[in-house]
Amino acid sequence: MLDRLASLEARYDKLNELLSDPEVINDTKKLREYSKEQSDLQEVTTTYREYKEVTQQLSEAKEMLEEDLDDEMREMAKVEINELSKHQQELEEQMRILLLPKDPNDDKNVIMEVRGAAGGDEAALFAGDLFRMYSRYAEAQGWKMDVMDSNTTGVGGFKEVVFMINGKGAYSKLKYENGAHRVQRVPETESGGRIHTSTATVVVMPEAEEVEVDVHEKDIRVDTFASSGPGGQSVNTTMSAVRLTHVPTGIVVSIQDEKSQIKNKEKAMKVLRARIYDKFQQEAQAEYDQTRKSAVGSGDRSERIRTYNFPQNRVTDHRIGLTIQKLDQILEGKLDEVIEALVIEEQAKKMEEIGE
Repeated sequence: MLDRLASLEARYDKLNELLSDPEVINDTKKLREYSKEQSDLQEVTTTYREYKEVTQQLSEAKEMLEEDLDDEMREMAKVEINELSKHQQELEEQMRILLLPKDPNDDKNVIMEVRGAAGGDEAALFAGDLFRMYSRYAEAQGWKMDVMDSNTTGVGGFKEVVFMINGKGAYSKLKYENGAHRVQRVPETESGGRIHTSTATVVVMPEAEEVEVDVHEKDIRVDTFASSGPGGQSVNTTMSAVRLTHVPTGIVVSIQDEKSQIKNKEKAMKVLRARIYDKFQQEAQAEYDQTRKSAVGSGDRSERIRTYNFPQNRVTDHRIGLTIQKLDQILEGKLDEVIEALVIEEQAKKMEEIGE
C-alpha cells in the first residue's frame, strides 16, 4: 500500500509541474485532463503526507523513551506515543478507503426522475415530498437544482418530475436513492384514520458528456408540439414543447418546461444522453451481477429500498437494515446520516472483495 501511495504522490508532484508548463496551459484539453487528475489525487496525497509526518514523530517519540528520562518526561513520551499510534492507525484506515476503486461517475452532476407509482393521488403527493427532500438536500450541499420537466396533479404533487443537480460529487451521494420508495401514512382524505401504503420511484443518472455517448443526429427524431398545463399565454399557442426519440434504443424524452423551443431541446438532449448512458450502464451492471453482487443499491430498480412511516416518524433503509426515528428531519433534506451509512456499507463490501 505504501509503495502505491508513494507513486501517487510522485504523480501528484509531476502534475503540479505539468500544470505550470506553458504548452499544457495553452492546450485546453490537456489542462482540463491534468487538472482533474490532480484534483482526484489531492486528498490521498495530503493524507499520505500527514501519515509520513505522524510516522516520523512516532519514531522520534519512541527513541526518546530509550534515553535517560525522569519519570514525568517518560510518562509524557508514553502519552504522546499512544496518541500518535492511534492517529497513525486512523490515517492508515483512511488511506485504504481512499485507494478503493472509485466509481468513474462519482464526481458528476446528476439527472433525477421522481414518479408517483402505486397509490394514485397519494403516490403523487409522496413524489412531491421526495422532490422537496432532494431540493433541500441539494441546497444544504451548496448544489444547484434545475427542473427539466414536470407533470403535476390536481391535488398537488407530481405524476413525474425530472430535474438536474449540478455539484461536485452529486452522483457519489445521490446514486443510493435509485429505486422504489414506500410511504405509510393516513391520507388527509381518509376519514377512518386508516394507514395507506403508496410508492414512488426514483431514478438517478449521471450526466453524460457528448464524448461519452455517441448520439448521431440522424438517429434522433424531433417532434414539436404545443405545451400543456400551467404556463401563461404561450400555452397551446406556440410549438415550444419538444419530443426527442432515439430510434436505435427507442428512448423518448419530452420537455415542455421552458417557453423557448431551443431551451427545451437543449434540456431534452441532456436527459436523452443521460438515459442512453444509463441504459448501457444498467446492461453492463446486469451482466456483472450474474457473477457477483457488489455495490449497495445496484440491481433492479423496482426493488423497494426505503420505507417512510409517518405514524412512527420512522425511516427504514431495507438494503442495510438501518432504522432512524427522524422522518420529519429526513424529509427536510437531512439525509447525511442515511447516505453516510450506505457509503460505509459499500466501502466495506469493496474491501471484502479486495481481500478475497
